[in-house]
Amino acid sequence: MKVGINVLLWTAAATEEHLGLLDDIKSWGYDGVEFPMFAPDCSPWETLAEKLDDLGLGRTVVTVIAPEANPIAESAAVREAGVAHLKACIDSCVVLGSKLLIGPLYAPCGELVGRGRTDQEWGWGIEALREAAEHAAGAGVTLAIEPLNRFESYFITSSREAADFVDEVGHPNLRMMLDTFHANIEEKDPIAAIEAAGERLVHFHVSENDRSTPGEGHIPWPRVFSALREIGYDNWLTVEAFGRALPEVAAATCIWRDMIPSEEHLAKTASRLIRESW
Repeated sequence: MKVGINVLLWTAAATEEHLGLLDDIKSWGYDGVEFPMFAPDCSPWETLAEKLDDLGLGRTVVTVIAPEANPIAESAAVREAGVAHLKACIDSCVVLGSKLLIGPLYAPCGELVGRGRTDQEWGWGIEALREAAEHAAGAGVTLAIEPLNRFESYFITSSREAADFVDEVGHPNLRMMLDTFHANIEEKDPIAAIEAAGERLVHFHVSENDRSTPGEGHIPWPRVFSALREIGYDNWLTVEAFGRALPEVAAATCIWRDMIPSEEHLAKTASRLIRESW
């Protein structure tokens, strides 16, 4: 088990200005850092990799899909742009030294169309992610799709759906992840959702029910971690939380009030929670 934290708590695009933050993250007891990669060239990946290597920190990457690069769009050109985006992000993961690219890799986050997914969209998603997974295999990177909640996606919103998608793609470099914030909304039994993921699960977001400090809400963390241990999970437990430090991120995640005393408080509390609960 390794403990990580997503720097979206501080920035949507890490730069040289955040090298000191990496020192802090190391001092707070973390084993690694998760970076947002909203564009393949949004951060100086080589510089960040050197700093992470110096600190002995691991790294993972999360990306999202833009509407103009949507793997399940009606337009073949837009679908091709979606695959191209994923391939470019995979290549940037190699530069950073990340073996894992995660997120809702199948469709734009927050783009709802007033209906559920169609069989045709499902097929397009399978085709796109299979091609991306093949590219990832050549780069030594694993992709992990993330089920979101119904207010952020209409395509994959549960562990079972994500598992079915992974099985249908049928490529060893496409797996899945879970996030306790989304599971708290969508799953009848968030613990059973972990069991449903089983061996497909390669990444896990530790996220409180209100997206603030893990351990200060109502997610049953001892049961969550026990369920993970029971399926033999031994990968990243990465904190994903949001505050109001970045107006654009706060707006995207609907954080309208202060819910944490400080980002440092959240990071330290979450690290301690995971270590003690696991």
